[in-house]
Amino acid sequence: MAPEMTVRGRIPRTFLDTNILVYSDDPRDPAKRARAINLVQDHLRSQTGTVSLQVLQEYFVSATGKLKLSSELARQRVEVFAKFHVGEPNIGDILAAIDIHRFHGLSFWGALVLRMAKQTGCRVLLSEDMQHGQEFDGVKIVNPFL
Repeated sequence: MAPEMTVRGRIPRTFLDTNILVYSDDPRDPAKRARAINLVQDHLRSQTGTVSLQVLQEYFVSATGKLKLSSELARQRVEVFAKFHVGEPNIGDILAAIDIHRFHGLSFWGALVLRMAKQTGCRVLLSEDMQHGQEFDGVKIVNPFL
């Protein structure tokens, strides 16, 4: 997926949900792993990737739990992913995520990811965990594994 150019010629940021980062280290599905690795590399290279503190934390928990990576290796991977633009939620973001959860039926954690995508200027949220093609407040959800 080539980055879309904006009117001002800048490439917009894309928010990567936790599952994209986890798949980049998951040997159980080689096709998803290859796609995730390409997405991570492309967005690091073009400096268009965005994550949040929540995504980095969730990655570490999944990597050391589900994937059984050592905490040392998972920490090194978090350092790599921290080269993306990293959004840091504040209380306003937490309250907005609660409202998204209440009004749209998303899990709180999914709502916070969506809120942080919006707050960091992303127009696309790459996620396998939300409804592909749905748009919330100018952020389109894209499942890159379809």
